[in-house]
Amino acid sequence: MSDVTPDSLPPGRGFLGLVERIGNRLPDPAFLFLWLILGLIVLSMIGCALGWSAVNPVTGETLVAQSLLSSENLSNLIIGMPRTLADFPPLGIVIIIIYGAAVAERTGLFTTAIRGALLNAPKMILTPVVVIVGMVSHHASDASYVVVIPLAAVIFAAAGRHPLAGLAAGFAAVSGGYAGNLFPGASDALILGITEPAAHLIDPTYQVSIAGNWFFIVGVVIVFTPIVWFLTDRVIEPRLGVWRPAEGVAPPALEERQPLTGPQKKGLAYAGLALLAMIALWTLIATLPASPFIDAEAEPAQRFNPLYRSLAAFFAVTFFVTGAAYGVGAATIRSHRDLVRMMGEGISVLAPYIVLVFFAAHFVAMFNWSGLGPILAVNAAASLRELAMPAPLLLIVVVLVSCVFDLFIGSASAKWSALAPIVVPMFMLLGISPEMTTAAYRMGDSVTNIATPLMSYFPLILAFAQRWDPRFGLGSLMATMLPYAGAFLVAGLIMVAAWVALDLPLGPGVGVHYEPPPMMSGSAIAVR
Repeated sequence: MSDVTPDSLPPGRGFLGLVERIGNRLPDPAFLFLWLILGLIVLSMIGCALGWSAVNPVTGETLVAQSLLSSENLSNLIIGMPRTLADFPPLGIVIIIIYGAAVAERTGLFTTAIRGALLNAPKMILTPVVVIVGMVSHHASDASYVVVIPLAAVIFAAAGRHPLAGLAAGFAAVSGGYAGNLFPGASDALILGITEPAAHLIDPTYQVSIAGNWFFIVGVVIVFTPIVWFLTDRVIEPRLGVWRPAEGVAPPALEERQPLTGPQKKGLAYAGLALLAMIALWTLIATLPASPFIDAEAEPAQRFNPLYRSLAAFFAVTFFVTGAAYGVGAATIRSHRDLVRMMGEGISVLAPYIVLVFFAAHFVAMFNWSGLGPILAVNAAASLRELAMPAPLLLIVVVLVSCVFDLFIGSASAKWSALAPIVVPMFMLLGISPEMTTAAYRMGDSVTNIATPLMSYFPLILAFAQRWDPRFGLGSLMATMLPYAGAFLVAGLIMVAAWVALDLPLGPGVGVHYEPPPMMSGSAIAVR
């Protein structure tokens, strides 16, 4: 692999160069939140002095801006600091899922399953298989970048196709299709976990489950797969031409094209049996009399909420059990101590995220203490209601704002932690569910990933490309990926607008529209 680092990349020019220079000057996301907290403190003092207030149309409560330097809020900040971090909803959910996913990743289950799926793909449908595997591989976290993308290039080369076309298809699926998947996973737990406390600013009883965007993320797979298929086969590969290794440069070793070994196949068989056992167990528990997964006393639409909220535990346990089963079959684990070690290694990878969460949790909590979030949401909702903008158009704005932010800030959770306390309550007051607002944000956060050199994995993808063609530079990669980004943006905007217009369900028991308690009415918004 070529040694390509951000510092060794050629300097950018034009608009993309401007974006790169501005983005490089931004602080680390953790310190970005620190500056936001300092700005929030100043804004809270101004709001308190000027008497900013509004009436929560759901609860009827008068909301008044509070100074974050008041005695009560200082006590909340300093004395309650451990509780503020511990109560941050995404933290516990992500850690639980990582416990299991770390075992599945480190035993080799994820990597082998991805290789097996790509190696056995028929040549005629190789591109869509790469795309679907790339989107499903999000469950493997960062492993998807270092497994799927280079392996897609290898598989294309083995099939007699241009390896850089395979690399582009894999990159488009893994990064540009980040909002898509067939099953909820850690990213859903992380993003929707941030959505719930934002919704509580308006409706303290509102609950968000990990399955809140399930149908939407499947829709992304359905919509984006043919787009990548068409662009790769009809636009990108013809543009690249016939691949020939540069003179004097041997192509990378194609070890990844080797068939799965006997132990790997045995491990996959064990993992498959373990998966069936887990599904059977969860189904049995859900169908037992007095099942903890079913709330018989709730309204029909809410009856299965406990089951949906159990999915985080289900995926965590399933990843652990199937990963352990694979490890036994493939002989990649020797004792229970290996499992504990793998879980610990998985948590160690979360260290940068936990640092970020410390600042993000305090920003979200302090935003809540100041009262500025719901006041701003009520004000903005009142203004937007007067404009009478249709819901699809409102959510298109969310997609576009998310796209712009994504050019400069790579962390999806960092951006959403800052945006959610404002846009989620605001759109709830306009009758749009928190899950729909989250889906619009996730769409915008995904489509521009492959178009910005500020994305943390962009230099790595360039290095993968230069294994096949050392002349392939930053501009070449940008030019290759821009058609995907443009098509994803157009398709994403249409998809979000159509989802709202057709009032399609976003997940089990979750719709596009938010129906507030009876206290709220269309004219209930009052701002002073």
